[in-house]
Amino acid sequence: MAVQRSASADKIIVDRTNARRSSEVARAVRRTRDRLAEQVGSPAFERELLKLHAHAMINTVVAMPLLVILIAAAGLTAGMNIELLIWAPLTMLGYAALALVARRVERLGSGDLDAARWSRRLLMAHAVSGIGWIYFVWIACDACGLEPFSVVKAVILLLAIAVTAIIASALQGALVATFALPVIVFAASGTGLSRPVDLLMVFLLIASLPFFTYVAGHFNRSAVMLLAFRSEKDALIAELETAKSMSDEARRRAEEANLAKSRFLASMSHELRTPLNAILGFSEVMATEVLGPLENKTYRGYAQDIHDSGTHLLDLINEILDLSRIEAGRYQLNEEAVALASIVEDCCHLMELRTSNKAIRIVQQFERDLPRLYGDERALRQICLNLLSNAVKFTPSGGEIQVRVGWTAGGGQYLSIRDNGPGIPADEIPVVLSAFGQGSIAIKSAEQGTGLGLPIVRGLVEIHGGTFELRSRLREGTEVIATFPASRVMEALAPLPTAAMGGRRY
Repeated sequence: MAVQRSASADKIIVDRTNARRSSEVARAVRRTRDRLAEQVGSPAFERELLKLHAHAMINTVVAMPLLVILIAAAGLTAGMNIELLIWAPLTMLGYAALALVARRVERLGSGDLDAARWSRRLLMAHAVSGIGWIYFVWIACDACGLEPFSVVKAVILLLAIAVTAIIASALQGALVATFALPVIVFAASGTGLSRPVDLLMVFLLIASLPFFTYVAGHFNRSAVMLLAFRSEKDALIAELETAKSMSDEARRRAEEANLAKSRFLASMSHELRTPLNAILGFSEVMATEVLGPLENKTYRGYAQDIHDSGTHLLDLINEILDLSRIEAGRYQLNEEAVALASIVEDCCHLMELRTSNKAIRIVQQFERDLPRLYGDERALRQICLNLLSNAVKFTPSGGEIQVRVGWTAGGGQYLSIRDNGPGIPADEIPVVLSAFGQGSIAIKSAEQGTGLGLPIVRGLVEIHGGTFELRSRLREGTEVIATFPASRVMEALAPLPTAAMGGRRY
């Protein structure tokens, strides 16, 4: 059962044995599904619209009372007394009741809010706030000197309708519930008048109610769209949280796997090298017949094969360890002033035996008077030898390898090794640059490698702060360029004057 659970954990990135992380991911997925399930017209949207309307009413709680105060002040200035002293408190009391209901809606949680019931309560509160406007319609002012006074009341009522249409647009029917009776009362009180302006005001008020209801409907649809966009945004955020949780879990498991790999390699390096040293030593003693001749030539051949295989295995272990240290960021550079051209030249001499066996010519093109480079000599030799080994491996007999060392455009130095081998297909370049990756041509080749050379070279170049570039075309060859930044190029030191050394010459 334990093996089966481990296999399942490998297939599913989330670690199911970690209860805390699994519950967090499950909650994130559930929130995402709930958000995506919400559609316009659903109870969730109705509750959000109610809260939006309540929030708007609370934020503008002083707007309508302020309008009432301004109207009352103007009326008192014009000579109206007792009527306004009754109307103003009555109207503000109605809006206070509406604000209390809106505050109650805003404080309720989404799960405790019954959309239908609280919609009815809000509409009733709007109807109560309209009682003050009904009383305003009946107010008369014979001593005001305003001709006709009904026009002033109609204009004020139109202004109140417009303000309410903007503020209460999130709740459908709020405008009608507030001003339907005031408009009816105004129309009924103005039908007996013979002045055309009164009839015009009645017509405007009757027409304004459906017009501003239509405008409020547009605002309502905008609010619904806003809620829909916000819901989609929340859903996307939830999806991102889910993906982040899974990514964090995957990264944690990858870090644990990388740590386990590093520990395994660190422990196995000692365990493998100890018997390998014995195998290499004894096989070399047998192959060279140090302790006496071997009468059977076959045994001598076997001893040499054992030594060659052990050497190859030791090189493979060293490459794996180098790559592991590079990937873990633990590769320590032993930096000093070195001459890149001299190192490359020495490496070319080391490869002469292999190139002579295949009749391959190495063409060296080094720029003169290159200053020293501040780097790790062992790493630079490993870079050059790996690149030369690959070039010799894939260059056909009688071919040519061009090795160049010189200045870069930015003041750094570069190493370029180019062969005229079969080349690498463009889609296989990422493969050959990955650990243990080999292209189709390398797989068919008789000299197959481990696929670690180029990743190690790239890692060593990047540790030096340089860049690694591989250019290849089929049937034309491959060029690998390793560049080192100008910050690693050391300025040539001026020679000390003779007087400074006491006039002596050496």
